[in-house]
Amino acid sequence: MSANGETRSDGTHDGGTPLTGTPTTGTPAKETPSGGTAGARAADRRAGTYGGAHDEGAGPQLHHRVPDLGALELLLAVARHGSLGAAAREVGITQPAASSRIRSMERQLGVALVDRSPRGSRLTDAGALVTDWARRIVEAAEAFDAGAQALRGRRDSRLRVAASMTIAEYLLPGWLIALRAERPDTAVSLQAGNSAVVAERLLGNEADIGFVEGLAVPEGLDGVVVAHDRLAVVTAPSHPWARRRGPLLPAELAATPLVLRERGSGTRQVLDAALSAHGGLARPLLELASTTAVKAAAVSGAGPAVLSELAVAEELASRRLVAVPVEGVRLSRDLRAVWPTGHRPTGPARDLLSLTRARPTG
Repeated sequence: MSANGETRSDGTHDGGTPLTGTPTTGTPAKETPSGGTAGARAADRRAGTYGGAHDEGAGPQLHHRVPDLGALELLLAVARHGSLGAAAREVGITQPAASSRIRSMERQLGVALVDRSPRGSRLTDAGALVTDWARRIVEAAEAFDAGAQALRGRRDSRLRVAASMTIAEYLLPGWLIALRAERPDTAVSLQAGNSAVVAERLLGNEADIGFVEGLAVPEGLDGVVVAHDRLAVVTAPSHPWARRRGPLLPAELAATPLVLRERGSGTRQVLDAALSAHGGLARPLLELASTTAVKAAAVSGAGPAVLSELAVAEELASRRLVAVPVEGVRLSRDLRAVWPTGHRPTGPARDLLSLTRARPTG
């Protein structure tokens, strides 16, 4: 039993047999797989060489020739403690696993790194030199990690959201309140615009995540459906449509000048597509750039409008607007979260996406 009582993975103790195995007195030397004897290998260890890696024919892939960070950290721990068992405890692995990792590193580098004696484990001359190099690599890795953490911290300190009007006004406030509870230190900026503008901002790296209302995911973006919506034909109570008994037919809706959102908006895209087989939309009565403006014009009696049910729920409940049934045309749509193709949201944007999908809206 060794002075420090460390147990080898092969059942011997620290201070007994060197890592590579020196034959006991009187036992014939055994051939090693490489054709040499164990005694010759022990001599190699004293010389600081070890069969394995070779200078000639080294390939260009550095990761095949350089030990990983975990192995280098273990070697540094052996240097600090002078004990493989203590080093194993520091890095959180078993002593047999530590012995195996040291042997694997020796084979990879082609030199002996650690010798054992009754006083514990000590570095060979080559091991001391490799340890010095390993220390520099680990310090560089720590600096790399600190820099990466700083980048994540900067990313996580802000969230830029671009959203089409209906989502920005009627859905995002609730989602952002929930995000605030999870990430109180993240500053959120919201840019509202139509679906085409949202796509432009994402592709121009002016937003981290977007929300659109159109028929499909805009070109250059990936997306996922987060909610569903329907468009409603609405009018002031004084308009003749408010008193009609039967539903509107698609051709009648298409032929009537309406108060509409501008081209490029998700609402306009859905309406254009729905009525394209029925002669297309008549020239708009008014063409306005926001949902709020369209709704105000309809309430004032300017003319019928087509808006999201989310946007007119309050006005319908108070009878400031009346919904007009429409037959034979599909006015439903999907609401999507979108991001540049191949760049799925991370950090606060990923968390916001998770919140939208956890809070269905119809």
